[in-house]
Amino acid sequence: MRNNGDCRPGRRRLLALAGGLLLARAAGAAPGCVISPAQTEGPYFVDARLNRSDIRADAHPGPDGMIVAAGVPLALALRVLNAGAGCAPVAGAMVDIWHCDAAGIYSDTVDPSFDSRGHTFLRGYQVSGSDGAVRFLTIYPGWYRGRAVHIHFKVRTDAGREFTSQLYFDEAVTDEAHAHAAYRGRAGRRIPNAADGIFRDGGARLLLSPQRHGDGYAAAFDIGLKAA
Repeated sequence: MRNNGDCRPGRRRLLALAGGLLLARAAGAAPGCVISPAQTEGPYFVDARLNRSDIRADAHPGPDGMIVAAGVPLALALRVLNAGAGCAPVAGAMVDIWHCDAAGIYSDTVDPSFDSRGHTFLRGYQVSGSDGAVRFLTIYPGWYRGRAVHIHFKVRTDAGREFTSQLYFDEAVTDEAHAHAAYRGRAGRRIPNAADGIFRDGGARLLLSPQRHGDGYAAAFDIGLKAA
């Protein structure tokens, strides 16, 4: 699916709201000290090394032109914290995120139901600053059979540590977001969080609570890393 992807004023407002949510979490303090549970990387990780904040479009136009993932904008702010050192921010961490589009398709992947090789939509990384934070602009993920709605993430630190897990969504917000035209007309039924076997292994501690802003959403999450 494609759209024009041009929402620069809205992009700035959404990213600012996501950053504000991180500051609010910092003011509330304690939740960031909870160690985040690791979860499976899954079959769709590609170490594409795409250093970018806005991950909605292909990094480079291909034979089919520039692909921009259609869907409801989502600004996501993540903060990497060392839970074994008083929740000190982890600077210099490489944080990748990747997820499917509104139709349940991952980019740059061969799957029995799609072949998206050569496309790079909805993949990218950022490096955390002195506050441990990274920020992305993406779309609200779609879904595919057997899984609840989710975003994968991977953290790699200067010390050579690697941590991989997934983020999930409040289902009432997902119902609202998926009423958008980009998500309609899909065969099958979306799996609720409680019916997802991977979610049941710690997913309740990996839940996002996106806030509505304009035509999109913003969400923030603190990733608590265990001491190395």
